[in-house]
Amino acid sequence: MQINIPLLLELCFPQVPYALLSLAKPMKKHVKIVLKHFILWDCKFLFYQFTVYLCTEFIFYMLNIILFGPPGAGKGTQAELLVEKYNLLHLSTGDLLRAERKAGTELGKKADEFISKGNLVPDEVVIGMVRNKISENLEGNGFIFDGFPRTTAQGEALDKILGEFDLKISALLALKVNEDELTTRLLERGKTSGRADDQDEQTIRNRFKVYNEETSPLIAFYEAKNCYQPVDGVGSIGEIFSNLTQNIDSI
Repeated sequence: MQINIPLLLELCFPQVPYALLSLAKPMKKHVKIVLKHFILWDCKFLFYQFTVYLCTEFIFYMLNIILFGPPGAGKGTQAELLVEKYNLLHLSTGDLLRAERKAGTELGKKADEFISKGNLVPDEVVIGMVRNKISENLEGNGFIFDGFPRTTAQGEALDKILGEFDLKISALLALKVNEDELTTRLLERGKTSGRADDQDEQTIRNRFKVYNEETSPLIAFYEAKNCYQPVDGVGSIGEIFSNLTQNIDSI
């Protein structure tokens, strides 16, 4: 059962200072209520006598989710749904690269130097873009990271960035789908996407191999932090979304 804290306070405790009420009002944010210091009231409301413990410390925290999964797991679709439900900022490294290059920023120019030569953009450039985006959006409800981090080094860098702002990863949600199912999905997608790497089964399975080799250490990294949560990624879009939200709501 969800309790409307601001309404409860206003109905039962009109004498509570407005400053305290104002802390409880931004309920769009995730709230942890800490019973560190509290006030006890014996109240009568309608025909009910009850005792209320009103805590005096509200902690608002950002929900920072890493959405993880192999090619074809449906991360993009689910990320859009999660952004809408939890009012999060979708942070995709691909989108960041495109935006920084288009804006002609220093980091965008550095990225251009590598991309124009057919090289991968180095971690320090991508990490710099991620840091800038986080620092510009500290008033939001949180972030959903899609496509980043991919390696343990990137995970460590992300932890360091978040630590600068007293933030941390709430959970890494890993969509679990067997490779045969993923292959079927990608081959079907390849009929309309036009992507060559979605049209050849051997290429697809090689992508899974690279994914597993790269990401296994990263999963261990977040398991050690008690952040790793595997999620069943088989079913309809709605069923998978429900699996994800159940995990998030239990954080």
